[in-house]
Amino acid sequence: MLIEFVSELETGSPKNDEGLGMMKTMNALDRVGAERLRTEDGFTLIELLIVMSVMLILMTLAVPQMLKLTKQAHETSAVQSVRTIGQAQLQYSSAYPANGFACSLAVLGGDPKSGAPSAESSQLLSPDLASGQKAGYTFAITNCTKVNVNNHDMITGYEVTAVPNSIGRTGDRGFCSDENNTVRFDPAGGTNCTQPIQ
Repeated sequence: MLIEFVSELETGSPKNDEGLGMMKTMNALDRVGAERLRTEDGFTLIELLIVMSVMLILMTLAVPQMLKLTKQAHETSAVQSVRTIGQAQLQYSSAYPANGFACSLAVLGGDPKSGAPSAESSQLLSPDLASGQKAGYTFAITNCTKVNVNNHDMITGYEVTAVPNSIGRTGDRGFCSDENNTVRFDPAGGTNCTQPIQ
């Protein structure tokens, strides 16, 4: 039957007009179906704009919270680092009693591969902390007080400071400690530490 239909189309018999009409109808249906498939394949511009708007709203809510959490993490790290420096000072004064305390972070640091610890390179701090930069804060040992014992300087007091590299971005508060290992903070982000950590 299909062969007869095709041959009638080729010979141009009167039935051919009906066949052409039917072919035109089938072609039209195919085009409509293809257009429908093309529109169902992707997203419309409106749908994409709605999705992007929702994503932007979520980002405006999440980014400030993420920055706040990052600052809190930096401050927590800074407090712990100040305490670590205080503990390293106690170990240094026990290991080198003639020197008392160290008056620089470099003296508390040092590379273990360079040899045995010494009074100039005690290897008590990690290299990042001994460099003075860690987790958005700058660390220093300042205000060293010394006495002369048998023509040798002995450090009897010091202050450890930790200030944010960028106030408001890497941290809001500055932190300080002394030879008593009491950590205090400056709400302005400086070294005028008057309020104790709770």
